[in-house]
Amino acid sequence: MIYITGDTHGDYDIRKLSSENFPDGKALTRSDYLIVCGDFGLVWDDSPEEHYWRNWLENKPWTTLWIDGNHENFDMLDRFDTDGWHGARVQYISDHIIHIMRGESFELEGKRFFCFGGAESHDKELRRAGVSWWAEELPSPAEMEHGRKTLEAIGWKTDIVITHSFPGKIQEARYGKYEFPSNELNRYFDEIAQKLSFRLWFSGHYHLDESCGEKYHFIYNSIVKLTDTGFEYVG
Repeated sequence: MIYITGDTHGDYDIRKLSSENFPDGKALTRSDYLIVCGDFGLVWDDSPEEHYWRNWLENKPWTTLWIDGNHENFDMLDRFDTDGWHGARVQYISDHIIHIMRGESFELEGKRFFCFGGAESHDKELRRAGVSWWAEELPSPAEMEHGRKTLEAIGWKTDIVITHSFPGKIQEARYGKYEFPSNELNRYFDEIAQKLSFRLWFSGHYHLDESCGEKYHFIYNSIVKLTDTGFEYVG
């Protein structure tokens, strides 16, 4: 089984994965997956508290997959080696906590996924560069081109898209033009959305649990389980 949720923000929002809030988790195995849609936050400061919660998550019975958001320590993340997993480039944070790198695609349980992390911090003027904010939160041209090549290789067709932010058109439909102004990543997702055939697109950046039409889904505190025809809420 495959589950998807929104940001965990280190120890701030990770309790939604407790047995009380996510009872399905008790029956899962390492061959079941939970995907976090960015702002994972447990590769942040190497503190004892961080290691406690990372070990707590590692000891859950499932395998955790995550994409980066904007609130990640990219200097620390760069220290982890890049490896291969189901045909995608990943970083093993621990044996069963796996970071999916930007622009990667993989297949699980007969479903094809395309993942692309990153977003723009709207509070970066209150943060310190290299301490609580990193320019790498937005992708490089090379990362965006890698995503295009990945999609070309799979024929611009996937089942599920996992990103931290949404195409600019979805942001604007929900918020108007000014609360979340489009940046180069949103415009890149606009470009992809025009060409890509997909069933569902999930994003965690906006701290919402609602849908925009049938394909685009804001996710934060909720946990959904993918089904053969779509998804269902379980937490």
